[in-house]
Amino acid sequence: MQFQTVPSSSIVVQVTALLIFFGVPLILAIWWKIRKKEPILSILSGAAIFFLFALILEKPIQTLVIVPDNALSRFIKATPLLYALVLGLFPGIFEETGRLVAFRFLLGKQKNRETAISYGLGHGGIEVILIAGMTYVNNLIYTVMINTGTFGSVVEQVKQVAPDQVETFMNLPEGIAALSFGTLALSVFERVVAMIFHIGCSILVFYACRDKKRFWLYPLAILLHTIMDGVIGLYSVGIWKTSVEGLEAAFALIAIPVFLGAYFLLYAKDRTPEPVEEDTEAE
Repeated sequence: MQFQTVPSSSIVVQVTALLIFFGVPLILAIWWKIRKKEPILSILSGAAIFFLFALILEKPIQTLVIVPDNALSRFIKATPLLYALVLGLFPGIFEETGRLVAFRFLLGKQKNRETAISYGLGHGGIEVILIAGMTYVNNLIYTVMINTGTFGSVVEQVKQVAPDQVETFMNLPEGIAALSFGTLALSVFERVVAMIFHIGCSILVFYACRDKKRFWLYPLAILLHTIMDGVIGLYSVGIWKTSVEGLEAAFALIAIPVFLGAYFLLYAKDRTPEPVEEDTEAE
């Protein structure tokens, strides 16, 4: 079984992507911690809550609702708009509730505004690593197998365990070979937009937890997150037909106002003084 060889240009793109998607989130987190003297717990909490609420809780439950063949799943799939809503609502509820849990319990004693951004960097950063970074790790592994002639054995195994996925794997070498810096630029743009969206929502939920009068910001964050991911649902079910570039532009048109609104209307106006460390040295 012969497959198209992956050219060196694609390999350079993949290595560059790994450096960006693994390195930049870590550098940002370290820079923010040092600059603002933030506890590492704030950043790690964002990463841990994303992993728990988005991957361990949300995805399996969402899968149980829409994948099995039952009356509920058939009804949802038969109504494209409802299906798109479900795809958006699950991330909205789970991820924003995760933020609520983090700011209420894990980070409840941290009242300084920088905690909101610290959490957002952790949440958005681990998403970049697990979604974009690991995608390129897998691509690089497949590249080695394709160029060494061992990828055919993978396709044969897929035929045995998941016949419906064979076509996807057969097209994989061509897709990897076509990777370019243009493709990478679009991926980077998408992750930057997602990162600022997560920081914006983190600011909203942080202030919802800090001030009871502003608790309405928590359901607002759920609504905004549902809209953000619902766009993907509309695109995936064919209700909204556009290019990939158009989809990314839509993300930006949602994420940027969310971030700017949260930053300037809440974060920038917060004049709560930062805690001052007592001087314990003898005068």
